[in-house]
Amino acid sequence: MYHFGKRHEITILNTGESFLCSEKKHLLQGMSSLGKKGIPSGCHGGGCGVCKIKITTGDYSKLVMSRAHVSEVEEKEGIVLACRVFPLSDISLDVVGKLTTNIQRPSAVIK
Repeated sequence: MYHFGKRHEITILNTGESFLCSEKKHLLQGMSSLGKKGIPSGCHGGGCGVCKIKITTGDYSKLVMSRAHVSEVEEKEGIVLACRVFPLSDISLDVVGKLTTNIQRPSAVIK
């Protein structure tokens, strides 16, 4: 049986929306569950910088990110790339940079 990992509630402070994200999935994968059209997902490898977020509360693990997009100072302040971060607890975050416009669009209506 495949283990999906514990799921945590992720809250996007910009919009007040929440979603569940497994510890086995990066936050960008979880954001796609919101049904937003045009969420830029770029490279999913930490090299393009389009999924920059600022984590305000919560614990997470992270993979290496390009210093061209996230400086050491930013990383210490909780600014990371959603494609490189995995939740270890409930998380609150602000979307910053190129992702902001897309995440603030209304969710798609599913009929």
